[in-house]
Amino acid sequence: MGSEPTPESLKELGNKAVQEKKYTEAILHYTHAIKLNPINHVLYSNRSYAFLNEQQYYLALEDANETIRLSPSWAKGYFRKAEVEFAAHHYLEACQSYKKALELQPDDIKILESLNRASREILKAHRADETTPWLGAGIGLIVGVCIMISDYIFTANPTHPILMSLVTIVIAMIGYGLAKTYRYFNRVSKEGLLEPPPLLDFDNEKEPTNEEEHRTHTRYTKSQARQRYKKGKM
Repeated sequence: MGSEPTPESLKELGNKAVQEKKYTEAILHYTHAIKLNPINHVLYSNRSYAFLNEQQYYLALEDANETIRLSPSWAKGYFRKAEVEFAAHHYLEACQSYKKALELQPDDIKILESLNRASREILKAHRADETTPWLGAGIGLIVGVCIMISDYIFTANPTHPILMSLVTIVIAMIGYGLAKTYRYFNRVSKEGLLEPPPLLDFDNEKEPTNEEEHRTHTRYTKSQARQRYKKGKM
């Protein structure tokens, strides 16, 4: 019989899987290692990275937070958290996490470059919020002018210029409103990237009847269910 796997050997298997970009396999190895050593902050950090590459942002953030809880003075925990937040377009939160990592490790060029990158994304998002609605208004204005010109050229009795001007203004306002709405929903959709996946949302789960309770396993609270999911028990 072979020797039982150790947290260290499982971590090495996970690291090898990450190098080969087999992130799902890496998650399984790290999860097994965490079962054997649930207070090893490096295992949570590594699994956070694997979850991030699988675009499982919520679980990646959970592991990053657990890394910080277990080792609050380790800069890499905050860096992991920042990387997840950046990938999920939460640039302001990412900046705050990068700054915390930089406080703990001030000479790290990679952290500084990442902080600058996140700061640029904040400025870019602000500019987009300001300019996109006016771009929509401009497009609406062009459409309105084209309609006005077409009415003048192809209609035997053109519409009164004042009325057509009002129509053009209305179309421009609609363009402005549509572009502003687009930016809003774009921002909201990105904010939702760190929400728990549906599998972990047990709040709206129907309560079992007495008869069903005899046929089902023990129910868990939402937090317990999340932990069981992360530990591979679901």
